[in-house]
Amino acid sequence: MSEIAPLTPSRLRTPRQAAIAGIVFSILLPLSLVLIRLSVPADPRDAGAWLTDPSRRGAVAVALNLVPFAGIAFLWFIGVVRDRIGQHEDRFFSSVFLGSGLLFVGMLFVAAAVAGGLLAGSASLSGALAAPQLWGLGRRVTSALLNIYAMRMAAVFTISTATIALRIQIIPRWLGFLGYAIALVLLITVGLTPWVELLFPLWILLLSVDILIKSVRESGP
Repeated sequence: MSEIAPLTPSRLRTPRQAAIAGIVFSILLPLSLVLIRLSVPADPRDAGAWLTDPSRRGAVAVALNLVPFAGIAFLWFIGVVRDRIGQHEDRFFSSVFLGSGLLFVGMLFVAAAVAGGLLAGSASLSGALAAPQLWGLGRRVTSALLNIYAMRMAAVFTISTATIALRIQIIPRWLGFLGYAIALVLLITVGLTPWVELLFPLWILLLSVDILIKSVRESGP
């Protein structure tokens, strides 16, 4: 049985990089989701006053511009966490971990792109509103991408990450089981209320803070 290689300074910095990337993601994605939920009406058929309100349109534009940076931070988080796992990597769970994470980011970007296209299209009409049918279709496509697909991939990512982390004992058991509970909620109830989506970045935030604390304890300030 091969011995585990000692931690070098570069490897000691890896958990901190994962923690920082996870914290950035956990701030940007909820901020983007909250801005959109507070600015856009819940009814997909309602494309009324909010599109002609500069403050609400501006808030949605800011939210959509935050999404790419949230996705970049999440990709960085995936990379450094996978590096942290290292030789303990399980091929099955690591494949699910990587695949679900990439699918989550991809569908998040597509949803943001569709929403951005709707917003830009309405702006090009010089004050006129897009056809209700077109607006309703775009809203439903965006909602399906985010709620049905992206968030369920987030649930799969949470399950695989919690399983790997518990197996190699790099997170406390309560955090792993909390991840399982959040993943179950995302799989079953994500379509019932949009605020359930915030549970995923919350778990990433808790995981990142735990990684950061342990990194500081191991390597010092």
